[in-house]
Amino acid sequence: MRKIMAIALAAVACSASLTLATATDAAAAGRTPQCVKVRKYFNKGQQRYVRLANLCTQRTSCFTIVIPHHRDPHGSLPKGATKDVYYGTTSWPRALYVKNTAC
Repeated sequence: MRKIMAIALAAVACSASLTLATATDAAAAGRTPQCVKVRKYFNKGQQRYVRLANLCTQRTSCFTIVIPHHRDPHGSLPKGATKDVYYGTTSWPRALYVKNTAC
């Protein structure tokens, strides 16, 4: 009786770990690659810029600059490129962060 119970518990544990592993792989497959990296936030005169680098050398990466209470500018970076992106004037608040998005 104890052997049957132990086998049943082992089967349940294996099934649960297989389900968890499958769910984790599915979630990872749906994520956008984290290629765009912020190098620097800066101002030039009355304009705000962010310097972005694409760390993925094999693909173009897309991004969205998140700014409170304003429309979020977005764009793309060619593979391996670094670019200064204008996102507003100094009267606007500074960008909170840059979000990687799917192209």
